Amino acid sequence: MQETTAEIVFKNKEEAYAVLGDRDAVLRSMEENFDCGFVSRGMSLAVTGAPAEVAAVRTLVDEMLFLHKQGTKPTTHEAVYGARLIKEGRIEELHSLFAEVLLVTAKGKSVRAKTAGQRDYLSTIRRNAVTLGVGPAGTGKTYLAVVMAVAALRSREVSRIILTRPAVEAGEHLGFLPGDLTEKINPYLRPLYDALQDILGAEAYQKMMSRGLIEVAPLAYIRGRTLEDAFIILDEAQNTTGAQMKMFLTRLGFGSRMVVTGDLEQVDLPRGTVSGLRQACQILRGVKGVSVVRLEPVDIIRHEVVTRIVEAYGAWEKRREKHDGDHDRTRAGKS
Repeated sequence: MQETTAEIVFKNKEEAYAVLGDRDAVLRSMEENFDCGFVSRGMSLAVTGAPAEVAAVRTLVDEMLFLHKQGTKPTTHEAVYGARLIKEGRIEELHSLFAEVLLVTAKGKSVRAKTAGQRDYLSTIRRNAVTLGVGPAGTGKTYLAVVMAVAALRSREVSRIILTRPAVEAGEHLGFLPGDLTEKINPYLRPLYDALQDILGAEAYQKMMSRGLIEVAPLAYIRGRTLEDAFIILDEAQNTTGAQMKMFLTRLGFGSRMVVTGDLEQVDLPRGTVSGLRQACQILRGVKGVSVVRLEPVDIIRHEVVTRIVEAYGAWEKRREKHDGDHDRTRAGKS
């Protein structure tokens, strides 16, 4: 097979670092995803392989440099996911994904969708009053919901953000925990708090909390209220019962938007209790103004090993369900 060599020359050390990564971590990801030889020397990168593979590498490097110029540090995720889209001929989709900035955090970090699945999720939130975001851990369900909530608050589409989740571990009996209401629910809403502080900065976050622009409420305390002119996020919704989910969804008031997030593979409810999120995904299919988005392992934005772990557990669960189903049918046949 005919091979060709291309030399990519970087303008400065910052560009080289952006493409190669810390201790060449991004470069190693490219080596794993392209059938090419890579030689890095100072301010240049030589790539040797089949012409099509070398061209694909050049395209990926160009896209990562584009990301770098926008102030975003490319990671191994961009290398792996970018290589996948380029090989599938989805170069324009990759470029538009890297180009669209949702907002800029207090620290000056640009926030953007990192996968096509995440972009569809964000688009669905914009179009619907109620969005059910379902997917494995690490797909950005919660963080992106908070991003959209902050963006809506900044643009004055809503006047407040309401955060809630079921406190399954405490059986919703928060009175036994020390402290006031916020302190009681605080451990269960830590991921939402972290996302808000990352986006707003600690000082702005505290000011918004004190002014009532951000409200924290355990799910049990939502009952009986009508939530108007608000962006409401229900996190860890796989741990709601059917009754809790119906109660929550029917709190939606005028000018409000709801995002419900959860992972149906991590249900902590008592055995035999049907998840309210699973039930809602079935019942509300086709209901106008409500949409379900399912994020997949490919949308995970964590270490690539996390994706493999999620896929392995998913395959194991399917095998177990099949085995249990076969066992039940065998027992029924004998009886």
